Amino acid sequence: MTAPTWLYENFDNSGSAIGFRVNAKLDEVQSPFQKIEIYESTDWGNVMLIDGAMMVTTRDNFLYHEMMSHPALFTHAAPKTVVIIGGGDCGTLREVLRHPGVEKAVQCDIDEQVTRMAEKHFPELCESNSDPRAEILFDDGIAYMANCAPGSVDIVIVDSTDPVGPAEGLFNKAFFESCHRALKDDGILVQQSESPLVLLELIQAMRAEMGKAGFTTFQTLPFPQPCYPTGWWSCTLARKGQGFDFREADARAKPFETLYYTADIHKGAQSLPPFVAKALGEG
Repeated sequence: MTAPTWLYENFDNSGSAIGFRVNAKLDEVQSPFQKIEIYESTDWGNVMLIDGAMMVTTRDNFLYHEMMSHPALFTHAAPKTVVIIGGGDCGTLREVLRHPGVEKAVQCDIDEQVTRMAEKHFPELCESNSDPRAEILFDDGIAYMANCAPGSVDIVIVDSTDPVGPAEGLFNKAFFESCHRALKDDGILVQQSESPLVLLELIQAMRAEMGKAGFTTFQTLPFPQPCYPTGWWSCTLARKGQGFDFREADARAKPFETLYYTADIHKGAQSLPPFVAKALGEG
């Protein structure tokens, strides 16, 4: 590239696209699983693409990583053991380990190259990789959860790409059954759940599969995410029986800084827009 140009991702499901102005292509690797590219943008820092889909930018990744971790960790009474399936950029791992009560956080991503590219081009996301509480594995997350000891995990966070390719098996009853079995009775499953604006049917189907796996209560939390389809994203929490009241006092007194998540943001996200609540049977 000799001058800034535009990098676009088209979304067939929404009939829309998102683009970033970029100066240069910094890196590219074809792993055994997917193609990973890194671009330098003019305004959003570095941008990671996987198989042509926007994954992470320096400027806006905090929205996703904070909402994938802190709502669940402040909802659980005392989370000590956390498993992250996917999450190879390590941003969710960093947020989980901000909680001093967490004793162990396992991150299992099938593609080592995602983490190596993040270490090189998003080092701020990887600052907790050497934390003695962290265990970083490069393996099949579906197999990892199937082999987890029953009742051994407090929180499972599924920080996956879209439900295609290597992530396709992370959105079905069989996988959710493994998560249900591995979780303690008060455990929480968190799954990134796409855009509630244009992919509500996917969220409905995902929650139905969670229900078939034994989970009985669900909460979908929307949040802004400019680099993803429509700019509006969500995560969905599932439990075996308990509700989703969170430790609001602890969230307000958290011993670490966040850029987006607060107790008030958490409360606000629990109030779904009417069209989403109706579609999910909550309004």
